[in-house]
Amino acid sequence: MTDIITVALSKLDADPMNVRKTYSAEGIEALAANIRADGYRLLQNLIVRKGDKKGRYFVVAGGRRLAALRLLAEAGEIAQDYPVECKEREVEIATEISLAENVMREEMHPVDQYEAFDALAKQGKEIADIAARFGTTETIVRKRLALARVSPILLQQFRDEDMSFAQLSAFTVSDDHERQVTIWNSLASWNRDPHSIRRALTEEMIPATDKRVQFIGGLEAYEEAGGQVQRELFDERNAGYAMDVALVERLVAEKLETAAATVRAEGWKWVECSATAPAGYHAMKRHYPEALPLSEEDQAALDAAQAEYDELAELIESGMADDEAEAKLSDVEKRIDTLNARSEAYSPEALEQAGTFVFLDYYGRLAIERGFVKPGEAEVVGDEHEDGEACRAPAARQNPRHRVSAIPPR
Repeated sequence: MTDIITVALSKLDADPMNVRKTYSAEGIEALAANIRADGYRLLQNLIVRKGDKKGRYFVVAGGRRLAALRLLAEAGEIAQDYPVECKEREVEIATEISLAENVMREEMHPVDQYEAFDALAKQGKEIADIAARFGTTETIVRKRLALARVSPILLQQFRDEDMSFAQLSAFTVSDDHERQVTIWNSLASWNRDPHSIRRALTEEMIPATDKRVQFIGGLEAYEEAGGQVQRELFDERNAGYAMDVALVERLVAEKLETAAATVRAEGWKWVECSATAPAGYHAMKRHYPEALPLSEEDQAALDAAQAEYDELAELIESGMADDEAEAKLSDVEKRIDTLNARSEAYSPEALEQAGTFVFLDYYGRLAIERGFVKPGEAEVVGDEHEDGEACRAPAARQNPRHRVSAIPPR
């Protein structure tokens, strides 16, 4: 027997024979939002059987819908005796129905979700409204809509189960459909993992983690300069890629040139900039700075700054420092560097013969290496090691007071 009946919400009870006993609060709230968005109507009738008391019914299938309706009633959005359309079934098959509904249920296909969400988005629906209508999260809606970047050919490949959802998601870093298909067809079957797909698609892009991007101040600085960023919604960090390689290189060059201008003012014979460490520069002959005595005033200031640095470093290491300790430590480091700079100087001969490299080190930090002599230009005064480097030690190694306590990484 299967009859359509109308039962007051207050007369409906959860069926003790229902195989599903637990529902997430978040899921019930999402479903309630879906019901609300559709005018408080259920898309699918509840399946019920007669209860133990006259006029009452057990909900055999539709426990989540019942919980969502009760939530709406508790909020005062619908009446406690709100009429609910139900299908009545025999008690003998109640467990079988419950089991079939909960075990045989299949989630909506991701591409079907995308097409449904996309249709509503083209009608002008907001992300939040689409999420409420389908009882899902705004993040899921955005991720599904991101599939619009993927070639229809690849979407069909996913429908045909010829690729995984992780592989499909990797293609959202680009919206060049032709290139996507070309890359998919060119990659060997064993090399079609998501990482390889992303790498192939972003060969002409620069990731946010690249040391050049970090050096110029991150993607924020790049965007402020007018650069376009490609972000992938399936990347939880949402780091993104710089699309304009030339702009990144220009910004790096400008920042290096700014540092080089200060170094040139020191009077070196030459100053060269590079985005990478110069090849073989460690093997070049080199001048080192000579130690100079500090004035009593400067020495006292250096000793005080070093003591302050050590105290702050100890507090940070012990976890006893306040929120401003790191900033204070940075300021003290600058004072120490300024004072130490007065304890050494390059000779006029070094400035006349040698030059300085300004470049990015392995970690993307600014590196300034002074005193190098190019082959055949001049001889460095003093004894030499076998590798050609002058044996004279840097002033920093000669001056026992020239030190900065290192803070071990936490």
